[in-house]
Amino acid sequence: MTLSRKRHARVARAAIAGVALLIGAFGPLHAQGLPQATPAITAPHSPSGPPASEISSTTDHLNATSSSPAPASAPSAIIANDSASPHELSPWSMFMSADIVVQLVMIGLAFASLVTWTICIAKLAELSLARRALRAALNKIGDARSLAEAQMALGAREGVLASLLASAMHEARLSAGISSDAGIKERAASSFAEIVRAESRRIRLGMGLLATIGATSPFVGLFGTVWGIMNSFIGISKSQTTNLAVVAPGIAEALLATALGLVAAIPAVIIYNYFARVTRGYTELVGRASGAAGRLLSRDLDRTHGSLTSRAAE
Repeated sequence: MTLSRKRHARVARAAIAGVALLIGAFGPLHAQGLPQATPAITAPHSPSGPPASEISSTTDHLNATSSSPAPASAPSAIIANDSASPHELSPWSMFMSADIVVQLVMIGLAFASLVTWTICIAKLAELSLARRALRAALNKIGDARSLAEAQMALGAREGVLASLLASAMHEARLSAGISSDAGIKERAASSFAEIVRAESRRIRLGMGLLATIGATSPFVGLFGTVWGIMNSFIGISKSQTTNLAVVAPGIAEALLATALGLVAAIPAVIIYNYFARVTRGYTELVGRASGAAGRLLSRDLDRTHGSLTSRAAE
C-alpha cells in the first residue's frame, strides 16, 4: 500500500508539471488576445497525493504568470513616433525654410500686393472727390451768361473747370482788338485740349504701375517656383531618397511663390480694369467742362462784336 501511494504521488506531480509546461507554451498567445482554455486540473483521488487546494493554487499562479502581457519595446515605439511626426507646412514656416532667392521673390510679391491695394484705396478716394467736385462746378455755371459771371459763380474754387475758364479769359484778353473770332476760338480750343490731357494724365497716375504688377507678378512667382524646385531636386540627389516626407516640403515652399504671384496679379488686373472704366467716365465729364467753357467764350465774343457793330451803326 505504501508503494501504491508513492506511485500515485509521482503521477500527480508529473501531471502538474505537464500542465505547467502547456501553460508556459500557450501563455504568449493569451497575451496577444487569443482565447485560451485553462485546463481544469482535478486532484487525483488518492489518499496519499497532494491536497486539491495546493494543486488549484499552483495552477492559478501559473495562469497569472503566463497571462501577463509582454512589455513593448520602448525604443522602437519612440522611433516610430518620431518618424511619423509631420513636417510643419504653415506659410510662415515655409517662408523661413525657403532659399534666399525664393524669399526675396516672396517679399517682392508681397510688397507689390501692398502697393496694389494702396493705389486702389487712394484712387477710389481721388476719383470720387474729383467727380463730385466737377459735377458741382458744372451745376453752378449752368445758368452763367459769360465767362466773368461763371468765374464769380465758382468763386475761389480750384479744379479743372476753373482752369478752363481762366484759360478762356486769358485768351480773350490776349486777342483783344482781333476781329477774327475763328482764330480766337481755335487758340482757346488748343489751350482746352492741353488742360484736358493734363487732367487725364493726373487722374491716371498709378494705373501704369497696376498694369505692370498685373502683367509681371505671375512670371516673377514662376521664377521663384522654378528656383525652389531646382534646389529641391538638388537636395533629393544629395540625400539619395525619394521619400515624400523629404521631397514635399521643398516643393511646397517653391509653389508658395507662385501662389503669392497670383495673389498679387489677380487683384491688380481687376482693379486696373475697374479704374480704366471710371477714368474714362471722368474724362468724358472733363470734356463736358471744356465744352461749357468754349460756349461761354463764344457768347462773350458774339456779345463783344455785337456791341461794336451797334456802335459803328450809331
